[in-house]
Amino acid sequence: MNDRHPERLAIAIAQLNPIVGDISGNLQRARTARLAAARDGADIVAFSELFIAGYPPEDLVLKPAFQAACRAAVETLARETGDGGPAVLMGTPWLENEKLYNAYALLAAGRIAAVQFKVNLPNYGVFDEKRVFATGPLPGPVSFRDVRLGLPICEDSWTEWGDYENVVECLVETGAEILLVPNGSPYSREKSDMRLNVAVARVTEAGLPLIYVNQFGGQDELVFDGASFALNADRSIAFQLPAFAETVATTHWSRTAAGWRCTSGPIAANVSADSADYTACMIGLRDYVEKNGFKGVVLGLSGGIDSALCAALATDALGAARVRCVMLPFRYTAQQSLADAAAIARTLQVRYDVVPIESAVNGLEQALIPLFAGYPRDVSEENLQARARGTLLMAISNKFGLMVVTTGNKSEMSAGYATLYGDMNGGFNPIKDLYKTEVYRLARLRNRWKPEGALGPSGPVIVDNVLTRAPSAELRENQTDQDTLPPYDVLDAILERLVEGEEPTASIIAAGFNRDTVMKVERMLYLAEYKRRQAAPGVKVTLKNFGRDRRYPIVNRFRDPGTPPPAPDRTLVSGSATAKAGAVDF
Repeated sequence: MNDRHPERLAIAIAQLNPIVGDISGNLQRARTARLAAARDGADIVAFSELFIAGYPPEDLVLKPAFQAACRAAVETLARETGDGGPAVLMGTPWLENEKLYNAYALLAAGRIAAVQFKVNLPNYGVFDEKRVFATGPLPGPVSFRDVRLGLPICEDSWTEWGDYENVVECLVETGAEILLVPNGSPYSREKSDMRLNVAVARVTEAGLPLIYVNQFGGQDELVFDGASFALNADRSIAFQLPAFAETVATTHWSRTAAGWRCTSGPIAANVSADSADYTACMIGLRDYVEKNGFKGVVLGLSGGIDSALCAALATDALGAARVRCVMLPFRYTAQQSLADAAAIARTLQVRYDVVPIESAVNGLEQALIPLFAGYPRDVSEENLQARARGTLLMAISNKFGLMVVTTGNKSEMSAGYATLYGDMNGGFNPIKDLYKTEVYRLARLRNRWKPEGALGPSGPVIVDNVLTRAPSAELRENQTDQDTLPPYDVLDAILERLVEGEEPTASIIAAGFNRDTVMKVERMLYLAEYKRRQAAPGVKVTLKNFGRDRRYPIVNRFRDPGTPPPAPDRTLVSGSATAKAGAVDF
């Protein structure tokens, strides 16, 4: 260990990719990071929230055997800190007096020197911590090498000054000198700005530097972008780690007359919004495949924009050798679609097979003749094409051990413009949270740019014709999506207001959208809930994705009338509207 310098402190930030439930693997990742930090002369290495368990562990954390395994791993690592190397700040579940806490432990000099418990448990959006963890007491700082470290855990740093159970305020009042915040903060658009704004507010209130340690990697629908950073007490950027990358970086701090200040640390460039979305979708797919142990993926390549982007994402995520594309043509498949699909497969250098579905669809229709006799052809027969394709892709999946990538976008998922057990078949959907207009935008982006670490070819990978043709499901002659849906620029604008904004239909109509179109879109959105419940998981990139964030009932008769609601009649309210039962006489 370095000689003791109470005026200097070297803090290593471990921005890593843990795997939920892989406790022994996460322990080994921590050991490797600690060795790297030791080589850099670090005094202490800080890991992200619940690192030893993987985040978020959800109900897995309630299993006593899981809790015990996490505790044993932390105790093992604590003993190893007796070797004279860096101390460790480790996120872990912690059982204390029959209560389970989200904890952050200081491991130093061969022992568990201190354990802090999370106070503010998030219970909104993708978070559901109140059902698995107990609320911790307000903490004081932890002393390490004569430095008083304040350790608010993730949500503890989001509470505003003066609010009930304000952890940062309590830490300041009890003598903290540096705030170090472990996080499990998933990516969504504009999230980095939100984090920075919160950190600036806490630094302004506390007058202390703040270090924000975030994890990296995909976990089910969530992608954690890392992008750990720190602010000095004057709100200047102390360091900035790269987004969407694993790294262990040692930062150096000195005690000055005005308090602690970072004297050296990396400053990584920011990632633009569309580039971040593409990278998040790529990493989410990669980690879902890798962490679940699939050999590779298979997907239906139709010659349309959605499957083209998914093929590019899969190739960038896994490499061409692990991606198999299949064209499944029927009599309505245009020759241009066949040509475009083949061209994309050649550009991406992936395996490409053509499996005609005529005999499969004809066989299904033949079987249904006795039941369908006397009824006109309609969507029932059209959907047999999609369901035949879904069945064949699942058969290929079973035979070759490949996960089916499903390719529906958020516009289709919102409007129900998708076939259950057909094009919705699959294990994971990298573009599930991208509206159709965003799919086009990211496809054009990929043609002129490739993300760091992508395994696909450089240069344009999606042929121009796919970017300019009218989109079609090709389930009947001369079909286009706009036969059923409003133009995508109009549809997506309305959907963003309904889904992300939860806007009343009256305000959307007042903003200039056609009333009939708005009411039609809202109706489709509600009716499609039962389909979305059966859809494959997919990467979250917006502030409100389907599944983790937006949870609507399937049985739901509410419809917004599209007119401004009447003002509340306050004459009907007697006394307090929150009066307890039994407090009012009738």
